[in-house]
Formats: sequence, C-alpha cells, structure tokens
Amino acid sequence: MTDFTWTDLDKRAVDMAKALSADAVEKAGSGHPGSPISLAPIAYAIYQRFMIHDPNDPEWAGRDRFILSGGHASLTQYVQLFFSGYGLTLDDLKKFRTAGTRTPGHPEYGLTPGIEMTTGPLGQGLASAVGFAYGQRFERGLLDPEAPSGQSPFDHKVWVICGEGDLEEGVSSEASSLAGDQKLGNLTVIFDANHIQIEGDTKISLGEDVLKRYEAYGWYTDEFSFVQPDGSYKEDVEGFAAVLEKAEQVTDRPKFIKVDTLMAWPTPSKTNDPSAHGSALGAEAVAGLKHALGYDPDESFHIDEEALAHAREVAQRGLAAHKEWDERFEAWRKANPDKASLYDRIHSGKLPEDFDQAIDQAEAAFETGSKLATRKASGAVLNAIAKVMPELWGGSADLGGSNNTNIDGAASFDPADMSTKQWPEANPYGRQLHFGVREFAMGAITNGILLGSDTRPFNGTFFQFSDYERPAVRLAALMDIPNLYVWTHDSVALGEDGPTHQPIEHLAAMRAIPQMEVVRPADAFETAEAYRAFFEKDNTHPTAMILTRQSVPTLAETQAKAAQGVRKGAYVLIDCDGQPDVLLMASGSEVQHAAAAAKTLAGEGVRARVISVPSLDWFEEQDEEYKEAILPASVKARVSVEAGLAMPWYKYLGSYGKPVSIEQFGLQGSGDENMRDLGITPEHVVEAALASIEAVKSAH
Repeated sequence: MTDFTWTDLDKRAVDMAKALSADAVEKAGSGHPGSPISLAPIAYAIYQRFMIHDPNDPEWAGRDRFILSGGHASLTQYVQLFFSGYGLTLDDLKKFRTAGTRTPGHPEYGLTPGIEMTTGPLGQGLASAVGFAYGQRFERGLLDPEAPSGQSPFDHKVWVICGEGDLEEGVSSEASSLAGDQKLGNLTVIFDANHIQIEGDTKISLGEDVLKRYEAYGWYTDEFSFVQPDGSYKEDVEGFAAVLEKAEQVTDRPKFIKVDTLMAWPTPSKTNDPSAHGSALGAEAVAGLKHALGYDPDESFHIDEEALAHAREVAQRGLAAHKEWDERFEAWRKANPDKASLYDRIHSGKLPEDFDQAIDQAEAAFETGSKLATRKASGAVLNAIAKVMPELWGGSADLGGSNNTNIDGAASFDPADMSTKQWPEANPYGRQLHFGVREFAMGAITNGILLGSDTRPFNGTFFQFSDYERPAVRLAALMDIPNLYVWTHDSVALGEDGPTHQPIEHLAAMRAIPQMEVVRPADAFETAEAYRAFFEKDNTHPTAMILTRQSVPTLAETQAKAAQGVRKGAYVLIDCDGQPDVLLMASGSEVQHAAAAAKTLAGEGVRARVISVPSLDWFEEQDEEYKEAILPASVKARVSVEAGLAMPWYKYLGSYGKPVSIEQFGLQGSGDENMRDLGITPEHVVEAALASIEAVKSAH
C-alpha cells in the first residue's frame, strides 16, 4: 500500500489495545496477556489497512477471512473487533473469560461476531486456514472460473496470525505442505516470532530455520523485525506494511511472513518473560505498562475516544468495499443466470431437486441376496450424489481406492503441473482431493472448507486411523459443522493387516464426542439411506459413516424398511409373533448375525425381535413413544451385537442384557477367522440370548 502512513491516532489506538488487553486479563485473573500486547500493532494494521471486511455485516460473502491460530491470544482479535465496530462492547472486554461472555478465553465460532472458527488447540487454526483457501478456490471455480484473478466476486483472501506453538504442532506442517503444493496465493500467514512459550525460550524445542522450512514447502517467505540491530525495539508498522505489500504482489504461492517481536513490550519486568505468556501480569507490571504508554496507572479500561473514533472509520471503508462488491456481484448474476441459481441454492444450503432420485437410482443397482461391502455401496452412492451436487467434493488420506472416495471422472484439485500417471487430469478447480497420509490435516482442511465456503466436502481413511484425525473431528463437533467422514475397514474383519489396523474402541470413542453422529449401516440399502438422512437432516452435525471392508449380505428386509428406519437410528428389522422373549440389537456387519440367530431361536421356540441400529445418536433424537415401540421396557432380555467395545450399549441392555462384543485388541488372521475367534457369530448371539432370558427368569 504505497499510501500507507502511520499516524499519531493509529499509535494511540494501538496503545489503547495494549492497555485494554492487560486490564482484561488482570480483571479476569487469568489469561495470556503477553501476545495480545505485542501483537496489537500487527493485528491493527491488518484489520485497518489490509483486510477487506465490513463490520456492519460479519457474514458478508465477499469478506476476507481472518484466523487467529494462537487462540490463547484471543484478546488480540477481540480488541480489533471492538475497535472495528463488530458489536463487541467495552463491557464484553471487561467480561473476558467469565461465564456467559462473548469473549471467552479462546475464540468460539458462532458465539462472537467476526470469529470465523474456534481456535483453541494450537496448529488447527493455521491448518484449517489452508482449508478456507481451498474452499475459496473451489467455489470460485464452481461459479466464476473464467474471471481474471482478483476480479471475481468470489475472490477473497485468508489472513492468519500464528505463533511458535502453532508451528510446533505437526498438523500445521501437514497442512502447510499441502498449501505449498496447491500454490494457494490467497493465503497469508503472519508468524509472530516472539521466541517465548510457557517453559521459556523456544530454542529448547524449536531449533530449525522456520523460513527455510516454509520455503521448502513452496511458500513465499519474508521476514521483518521490530527488534533493531542495536537491541532496541521499534514497532515500525510502516516497515511491516511494506513487507506485506510486497508479499501481496505474489499470487502464485501462499505467503509466510515472520515478524520478530518481544512479548508484552513495553511492560517493565515482563517484556520477553515467559510469565507474560500464560498469567496475568500483576498490578505492578500493569501499572508500569500504562506508565510507559502515557496512561494513568490507576485507571482501568481507559478509552481514548478520539483514537477509537479513528479506528471505527474502518467500518465506513467496509461499507464502501461492500457496495463495490455488490455491484460486481450483480453484474455477475446478470451475466451468469445459471451459475447464479446454483449459488443461491448452495448458499442457502438447499439440496438439488433431483437429490432423492439420484439415491433411488443408486439403490436400484443393489440386489437383495447378493453380497456387497458397505464401503463399495458408499462409493456408489457418493458418486450418484456427486452427479447432481456439483458442490460435493472430497477425497482420502491416500486411501481413495480402499475407501471408495474417488469421484468418477473428476479432475484432481491440483495445479495443472501436479498431474501424474495415475491422475493425469489436474485442475485448480478439480473436485477430487488428495491429502496424502495426513489424516489430521485432512480433518482440519475439510473443517476450513465448510467454514469458508458454501461447498460440501467429505474425507476418508481407515477407521483405525481416525485416531490421527480425532482432534479435528472434535473441533468440528464443538463448532457443530457438518463434516462428513467416510471411515472404512471398520472392525477386526479387515483381517490380515493385524491388530494395528483393527479398530476396537473407536466406535465407543467417537460416540462419546458430543454433537458427533456415528452411523454404521448394515448393508447397501442402509448405506444409501444413511447418506440420504445425513444430507436431508435439518440439524446436521459432523457425521461418520462407518463402513465394512468385507462383503455383507444385502438384505430384503432393509430394502423394505431402511428408507423409514435408518433416519430414526434404530428400527425393527425382523419381528416375531406376539411379545418378544428377547431383543437382538445389532449394528453394521453384525446385523446379519442377529438375523441368523433369530431364526435359530425361533426353531427352539424363542421369539426374538431383531433391531437394526445404524445410529445410536439418531435413535436418541426420537421421542419416547418411538423408543418404547422399538425397545419395549417390558422385554428385559436383550442382546447387543457389535464388533467393538460393548460400552455404548449398556444403557440399552439394562440389568439382564448380554453384550456380544470385543473387549480386547484384534488378532492376526483372516477376517472370518478373527470374527469367529472373537465370538462375533450367530451361535454366540444365540448363547447370549438364552443367557439373558435365563437371567431375567432367575431374577423373577
């Protein structure tokens, strides 16, 4: 920005930001004051001079996105939102880290206007920002691919501030490597290199040349220092702005700008001290900071009204930018009526009119009495949906062929020079994603795609390796966004790869995450209906489709009942005449064993009801009348059948129920052998049913 000037009012606003940050932490009695104090001029320059945003409309589609990856420094952003006029008040700053506040200790998506994502665990903000950049590029390609760079209403930038902790977390490296490959010129990361973390100087744990690392990833890199050669300190914002301006001319690579700062400057006795990182400064240090800034040490939460009014002028600039964008957007709409109709649909979150028909056509290819792995059924359904939902895109962590997450005929989402023999068509706007063996980054990037665009991503890996993705899954659940996980090879039945690849505790672990929905369909028909329910649900949460490697029977009963039953989470698959003697509850590949056991029991005069339970989470959403109809309280004899820990089932088993489960790690052997050796068989289900019936009789 050649006209960039740093005025006295700008300096006064930054000084006010420093004092407000110190006061907010001091009043709360806890927090991270050091980084917000030293980051104040950097964040102020971005919000005031570089980032395109409209505080009057935090959800404006044309805005740039800002992500504070080091969420512990949340006051850095809260103060700028207050300055810019996003609706945050001085009282909000005074209520920092208190119950019911809009200014929690770490930024939370959906709570505070202007916050693009929840950034608590370090590294995920930076990694998800890569997803924001992915999403922007894909949506532009979907809606306005021919526009010159920077001239589409769907062009915007992604700004990130991160710290050493973000770069130490492996997920940032995973995602940054991908960002370099993708040549994401819409992404700029500011690295606050203050060289301090809780245990002291970062050289004890971060010794490499970070700029060279990012250069090796394929990023544009540069460095600026507020620490002068003579050891003095100068917040040279004009110099910093010149470095950013130079970086902005680079459009074919992501940008990584290292800025050397001193934490908490100019706080006496606390500048560059580890104690300023994660603790309140203390009254004496706060007073010293205010004295250094020319403030009254005895006054808290001082507002320099003239400087605040100056900062609030950014809202007027935002209105002007918004107006200019509106004109470009309307011109685009008139020139592209079909694309405009698509935009209206995906922006509103509506499904295409032929969505149901696409799933019906996929189901028509499934044959009862045949056998088909649910992962293959999943691939068929995803491809059917993809034909009518151009906003659907995704891929796998190097397991696309195994997860069946490849979109037929789709180009890879890659620059053209990234094509390979196996994937000859690469296109910056392609819809086939390749994450490599990077499960955590995959989860974070797809979170960012969801948050930063109107498109719908999915991602896949083996269920066992959801362990590597889980922190991003948990964050998706915390933000309550509808990420879609395609997790295959769901049990010991995957066989010969051995126990390292065989999930045991994973169903219980994923079901334990609040606002996470786990779906384990029994066969091809249930798989299709699970996808239908996922996309049609009004309250869609992050959802995992847990799918088999091995072929399972395609049941006539599911063909008849799955359309209504799956979306309710559990339904009566096979019933008996009169009151059941025992309820057989099963999910996924074990439904076949429950059905076989019911036939055996019937031959012995035992009435068994088979209940398919594709999703305990969806079942819990049903009213009590439906739950009672499926699991009548009067029937005490119950059996759960699932190739994993029994833990999630005890609620439904009651006092006399018996689980058929796996309570140990897997085995080396074929899938059939493993299931038999670990007791997942119809015979064992029969034994458990008779034992449960006997337990009820003995108690009464």
